[in-house]
Parts: sequence; structure tokens; C-alpha cells
Amino acid sequence: MAAKLDGQEVGKLSGNKSKILTVSDDMREMANKAAWSVSSCKPGNGAHCLRDENLDTYWQSDGSQPHLINIQFQKKVKLQLLSLYVDFKEDESYTPSKISIRAGDGFHNLKEIKCVELVKPVGWVLISLSGTDPQEAFIHTFMLQLAILSNHLNGRDTHVRQMKIYGPRPNPVPHQPFHFTSKEFITYSCIR
Repeated sequence: MAAKLDGQEVGKLSGNKSKILTVSDDMREMANKAAWSVSSCKPGNGAHCLRDENLDTYWQSDGSQPHLINIQFQKKVKLQLLSLYVDFKEDESYTPSKISIRAGDGFHNLKEIKCVELVKPVGWVLISLSGTDPQEAFIHTFMLQLAILSNHLNGRDTHVRQMKIYGPRPNPVPHQPFHFTSKEFITYSCIR
């Protein structure tokens, strides 16, 4: 059973063909709070290429599958959305076709939370990290791992051009039952 995400089926995704990523205002990018590592890479195409905001660069694996991207946080965080920029037109057999997303406290207890098939994706692919229960809006974890299990056209190495992770934006006013979004309301939301 596949879930829906912005009209796309999460079980099989193709990408939104746009170079511009837009996400909801109630989410924030969490990747800068993490330590990133990869299972292997070609010289000059390491983990830093996943975060350099340049769609012309890419992380390229070097070795046997599965290829792993590991994202570790110092404290437990809430994560909602994983976004990847992949381009089948540019990368062909280097484009991931089947990925597994795993979460846990560390390498010793990772559990698969999603398995997604990509069908010739071009652009940003958005993958919801929430569970099958509709009331679960996020996962709570120390570590996230993206495992590339196979590539299109039986390719060996893989390219991922960009990767971002989003979590819920915390309420800027603690102990406030309302979540104000405008600066004007936030300014006058506390009594001195």
C-alpha cells in the first residue's frame, strides 16, 4: 500500500522536474545539525557534494551496492521529509532506482521505515518519513540512513546531486498553545 505525497504515490516516485524545491512553511531544514558520511566515494565527489547547493555536482559512490548515506544527529530529532535531487537524463545508469530509508539510534539498530522505487526521476523527489499511521507526522530518531539498493539499467555506482532533510518547525513561543506565523503576532504574543 503506497501513501500519497502532494499527489505523488510514495511507493513509486519520478521527481517533480523542477530545479527549485518548495516545502511547507511549517518545516525547517535539519541537515546542517547532522554529521554526514557515505559508504564510499570517488575522489572529489564526496559527501560534501550532497550539501553544496549546486545541482551540477554530485556524490558518486565507488564500490559494491548497497551504497549508503548516513546522517547522524547529536540528539534525537523529529524528521518529516527527505528530498533528493536526481536526474535520469544526465546520469542514466548512475540514477538510483530502489532505495531503502532506515532510522535508529545508531548503526547497531537501524530499521527500515520506507522502501521506495524511483522511475526515471528528473528533479526533486520528496519522500515522506512519517509512518503508516496518519497520526504519525514525523519520526523521532538519532540517525537516518539512505541505502541505494539498485540503479537504473543495472548500473553499479550511483549519483545523488543534492539531499535535504526537513523536520517540523518548533513553536517560537514556548508554552503557547497557538502557533503564530506572522512576525506581528509573534511580537505581541507574550505578556511581560
